[in-house]
Amino acid sequence: MRIAIIAEQATPMSDRAPTGAPAWHATELAGALARAGHDVRVYARADAPGRPRRSDLPGGASLLHVPAGPAKPLTEAALLKHTKLFGQRLAEQWTGDGWRPDIVHAHYWLSGLAAMVASRPPAGGSAIPIVLTYQELGSRRRRFLGEADTSPACRVGFERELGRSVDRIITHCRAETSELIRLGVPRQQITIVPLGVDPDRFAPAGSLAPARHRPPRVVMVGAPGELRERKGYTDAIRALRLVPDAELVVVGGPAKRELRADPQARKLREVAAEAGVGDRVTLVGRVSRDDVPKWYREADVITSASWYDSFGITAVEGMAAGVPVVATEVGGFPDTVVDGLTGRLVPPHQPNALGRAIRSVLADPIQRVEYAAAGLDRVRQVYSWDRVASRVSATYEQLPG
Repeated sequence: MRIAIIAEQATPMSDRAPTGAPAWHATELAGALARAGHDVRVYARADAPGRPRRSDLPGGASLLHVPAGPAKPLTEAALLKHTKLFGQRLAEQWTGDGWRPDIVHAHYWLSGLAAMVASRPPAGGSAIPIVLTYQELGSRRRRFLGEADTSPACRVGFERELGRSVDRIITHCRAETSELIRLGVPRQQITIVPLGVDPDRFAPAGSLAPARHRPPRVVMVGAPGELRERKGYTDAIRALRLVPDAELVVVGGPAKRELRADPQARKLREVAAEAGVGDRVTLVGRVSRDDVPKWYREADVITSASWYDSFGITAVEGMAAGVPVVATEVGGFPDTVVDGLTGRLVPPHQPNALGRAIRSVLADPIQRVEYAAAGLDRVRQVYSWDRVASRVSATYEQLPG
């Protein structure tokens, strides 16, 4: 099967976040689909001069950069102005090089709009079926983030209409599915398939929950670039008051050299000092993608105190590293973390509940091993990219034509 995966808003070659996240997820899926025998091409907008027109991706898929608008990073509002052109360029490529996909799988709402343009039927032909993965929904962003949401005002309306127009929608969790149903998208159009992870990349380096000759380490992993308030860092810091001797390590945000001047980092240090745990909180800053698994393996517990999260990939990556997870009951965490089996779930905005849960896990070595083993098994059975690709491929097979 010929599959075109569209990730207009960011190329996987970009180090920008969070806009780069959908592109990386699309790339991982493309590789898994290619390993399964499909002919897969990923299309991204050329966002910098000198991007190669075509290059190979791991697994056997190809990456193609499409010129549409200025060759530089753009805001979503600016990208929207060039989305029609991006879709037209895709259609031209498919006509010009004789490679016309059987399925178009768009990642993110902007890519969905481009897919609607690109997949229009040629004269005497038929439209290409479209599968859409939103990655996150504008309506949830607006509700949870309020004025901090910088998405264009038209985003929610476009997402609603896309949900009614494409052939199939793949969501990552039940919360996202419920949100789409509230928007008026038919439930029968939706299939839930989670994000995946590479189990080998995050695999434990040794035994599960090993005894360590240092204080217990609680690790939070965030995106590079910014320490976003919605990730609940202040709640995690305040939770540390209930976890004697443990240290909290925050991975992500600005580069280490920029942390001292960063307003959010300064705020977190102030919160830690007020809570009396300033000497037990470490801000690591941005790390490379290659170094991320190392920080998971260094943890005794992985935690997320988010009060807004679209999926919660950190829980899956933590379980893949053989580490118990304590997370808030938001987004996809209730789908990924089985409370009492692979870790613990607590309500958001409740640092005391978070602290008690972390302390309980750290205090029971046997339970830590049980959580770690169950989480590792769950990742291998459900969340490996090859398993995810198999479910996505089955969704493609159900489409008309």
